[in-house]
Amino acid sequence: MKQKEDLNPVLLLLFHLMAWIYTSITFLPAYILSRVSGPDGARYGSEEERAKRAKARSASGRPEGPYRAVSAAKRLATSLHPGVDTLDKVFEYAAMRFPHRDCLGTREVISEDDERQGNGKVFKKVVLGEYCWLSYEEILTAAAQLGSGLASLGQRPKNNVAIFCETRAEWIVTAQACFMYNFPLVTLYSTLGGPAIAHGLNETRVTHIITSRELLETRLKAILIEVPRLQHIIVVDSTPTSWPGYPRGISVHNMAAVQKLGARPENAARERKQPLPSDIAVIMYTSGSTGIPKGVMISHSNIIAGITGMAERIPNLSEEDTYIGYLPLAHVLELSAELVCVSHGCRIGYSSPQTLADQSTKIKKGSKGDTSALRPTLMAAVPEIMDRIYKNVMTKVEEMSCVQRTLFTLAYNYKLEQLAKGNSTPLCDRLVFGKVRSLLGGRTRVLLSGGAPLSAATQRFMNVCFCCPVGQGYGLTETCGAGTISELWDYSTGRVGGPLVCCEIELQDWVEGGYRRTDKPHPRGEILVGGPNVTMGYYKNEAKNQDDFFTDEHGQRWFCTGDIGEFHDDGCLKIIDRKKDLVKLQAGEYVSLGKVEAMLKNCSLVDNICAYANSDETYVIGFVVPNQKHLLALADQYGIRGSCEELCGSKAVEELVLKVITEAALAAGALRDPPKDLPEPGPVDPRDGVSDRRVQAQAQGAEDAIPGRHRENVRREVTRWLSSKAQTSTLSPLSAP
Repeated sequence: MKQKEDLNPVLLLLFHLMAWIYTSITFLPAYILSRVSGPDGARYGSEEERAKRAKARSASGRPEGPYRAVSAAKRLATSLHPGVDTLDKVFEYAAMRFPHRDCLGTREVISEDDERQGNGKVFKKVVLGEYCWLSYEEILTAAAQLGSGLASLGQRPKNNVAIFCETRAEWIVTAQACFMYNFPLVTLYSTLGGPAIAHGLNETRVTHIITSRELLETRLKAILIEVPRLQHIIVVDSTPTSWPGYPRGISVHNMAAVQKLGARPENAARERKQPLPSDIAVIMYTSGSTGIPKGVMISHSNIIAGITGMAERIPNLSEEDTYIGYLPLAHVLELSAELVCVSHGCRIGYSSPQTLADQSTKIKKGSKGDTSALRPTLMAAVPEIMDRIYKNVMTKVEEMSCVQRTLFTLAYNYKLEQLAKGNSTPLCDRLVFGKVRSLLGGRTRVLLSGGAPLSAATQRFMNVCFCCPVGQGYGLTETCGAGTISELWDYSTGRVGGPLVCCEIELQDWVEGGYRRTDKPHPRGEILVGGPNVTMGYYKNEAKNQDDFFTDEHGQRWFCTGDIGEFHDDGCLKIIDRKKDLVKLQAGEYVSLGKVEAMLKNCSLVDNICAYANSDETYVIGFVVPNQKHLLALADQYGIRGSCEELCGSKAVEELVLKVITEAALAAGALRDPPKDLPEPGPVDPRDGVSDRRVQAQAQGAEDAIPGRHRENVRREVTRWLSSKAQTSTLSPLSAP
């Protein structure tokens, strides 16, 4: 994925001469260092050599597997430490080892102002101070007091407690309190709508819920009448301290007051019932993107097995590491990542998508974003965030002077070549990529990617510009987020690595889709994940459990993922399709909508895209949220004037956009036939994120071009897409200038 070298020949020759001299001088030290062994005793070598090294092997010797990690060929890992078999013990073990080390940190809000934009809109801008930290010992005390306080309010062991809250320190304190007192924790996305929230709370028969003031007032309050069993609402914010106007029978408390209640001697002395490894720790509700949200029952032993597998893939993980938490903790990726960090004594600094970087939408100009203040060494991200970073940095590069752009492009391509040979480039990292790297704080040593496929171009960009490996992983809520993570020394793209040490993976034929274990050159089929990390099933949904889970003759539990994969010779898995994502067109051809969306998201004109297809038609249609800046620039290039809204309604602009998207599709290999000429939805301000109401309203304008019999399907698909994107649509840490 080299950058195009459309450069001045003199500068090109000069740079290559300097690069040759530099490479010659540093050849001997680099050669000696390349002979140094890695952690497992083998040298890393060139990219081709690393890609060929075995990461997993088939335990049965058959092409379909099951495949196990090389280091777990005889036995799957189940725990981090002997005897530490429940999540309360995991945190107590960490608090015993690192009592006075920083654990959870939050930034103080110094000031908050309303800032009027040029278009008349008002945005809240904040100035934040340094991180304020609580130690492991202090968090353990806070969790114990909260658990004791909840028990004093009538909460009983094995009765569910719900948390409906943004990602923040109080979320983890609540989780640890529930783990300690054996209260199964029901997690709900903070982006869920009213009906989905009510469904989760009623299905789990919750009487106590922990939430924030904002979510209580904007989401929860309106549906309280639909949740008759709810008795106690605990608000994590310290103000206000009184809550008038709530339905009779519901008490609202501040978390500090509940902790104070739990700290009373008569309550603190009460004996607590510790959980068993087989007890439910979390009932994690999905986002509901494919229907009504499902609650996944996850035991203590499931989560511990999962985080054991994940931790093994992060080299040198220790109490010296700092993790930045900003993804939804109601998502298994973020919860697992934070529990991995806690188990190793790392510190976790909390952030939000709106305050992540210096250029984030809520950070006042001239003040520091969270990555600059925290300077994390570890970070998890979904591909949508990395794609935004990639597009926004490349936009900055396009705006550079000719000389600056030339040097960046040459340095980028030079480093790409050196990475392929297994060499480091400290001079390039410092002089050229230092400023880009500082966008994430400048100390990031590991980036973990999950939740969706990461494009090869974006992965290479992150490797080069942020000077750190990207561990691409694959997992599901039903497997505690654990499945595979690529080895950090393996820079190959398009794959998700080999199985973690906590699980094994097998392929099963999917004849209808044309995927078989006997396929050449690589076996292909539906991915089945088995091991101690496979969860207990769906809450109160036996029919779905029968379809998706099974137990083999050895007593091991398996989950049928619905994803299609292929195993390469080195034991790495590649995700190639998804059963539910495939649509059979009228001519009998299968199209992967997710793959189409992933490819087209790298187009500079596309901020977001929803692909839709129907078996009665021969083509795919797409709803595009355009990038406002690039759309205006494209129109200006052809002398077309108007607002973003006017441009979206222009036939001439539509044709130009279609041409650009077609070129991007051809370059990515996603296009076979010429595209149909269909109108697109109206404008969406990218700073607003993706608004369900606005996108659905704007999609109405495209309905006239869609056959009447498909309109309801399209509406349903747009709703599904909006729901699935809700978790990441506002995650724009590096906003376009």
